[in-house]
Amino acid sequence: MFESYIKAGRIAAEAREYGKGLIKVGASLLEVTEKVEQKIISLGGEFAFPPQISINDVAAHYCASNDDNTVFKEEDVVKLDVGVHINGFVGDTATTIILSNDEKLKLLAEASRAALNDALKLIKPGVEIREIGKAIQHAITSRGFVPVINLSGHGLDQFTIHDSPSIPNVEINSREKLEEGQVIAIEPFASTGAGAIYESSNATIFALEYPKAVRSPMTREVLKTIEGYKGLPFCQRWLVKKHGIGKTAFALRELRNIGILKEFPPLPDKAHGLISQAEHTVIVQEKPIITTMLEHELQG
Repeated sequence: MFESYIKAGRIAAEAREYGKGLIKVGASLLEVTEKVEQKIISLGGEFAFPPQISINDVAAHYCASNDDNTVFKEEDVVKLDVGVHINGFVGDTATTIILSNDEKLKLLAEASRAALNDALKLIKPGVEIREIGKAIQHAITSRGFVPVINLSGHGLDQFTIHDSPSIPNVEINSREKLEEGQVIAIEPFASTGAGAIYESSNATIFALEYPKAVRSPMTREVLKTIEGYKGLPFCQRWLVKKHGIGKTAFALRELRNIGILKEFPPLPDKAHGLISQAEHTVIVQEKPIITTMLEHELQG
């Protein structure tokens, strides 16, 4: 089991660093997303969720559609979030790329990165989860930003990307402790705005939540593809590539109407402040294993 977590984490880390190098002013968000997907496949991984590239005030869950024409611009704050699984065991990692020389924006990225690093230093069995949230909160607020309070890190399990425990980005009133052998993703978000996000509209990421039979042969065909994702999130673009725009749109509309899909819409800051993100996956042990950290990061 841990071997699969470690392999998934390494592939996710390599894909993250590869994608990070592609995110430049003038580059196409869709092309970068698809190149990251190709990298994951070439390294022997499978998708735990679609690669997400969220810009500026959007914290997470922006995934390119098949006709997305977004191009990266100067001053953009870009979050790349990558999830890979091996045999269902997940590596989840994210980083922020600042397309600017603005020192405040660089500090924003540093805030989430420092919060992640400070949290990682605390990881071992028996540590109270509120202490992790306290460290994250302090690292972000001491740099003049606010943590996003309604996003959190999370446990990971086989074919499950959001499991207990929840790892808060602020100090909470709880005595829950980390346990030996848990696998968790620590995921600080720092904001220049409200420090709280909301669910917007036009989701392109979905997951099959309540499987049930459907009548339409067209929808059944698309549903069969969706069932192959084994409950993990998928994106509309993947279905369009296989089934075409018309059939995909019809099927998704029917599946939403009968209530068997969970939607993951983009998550902007309530005050539309800029948001940075950093994330690693960790196996909780006396000497924790950070599965998504590459050798040069460990040495650094």
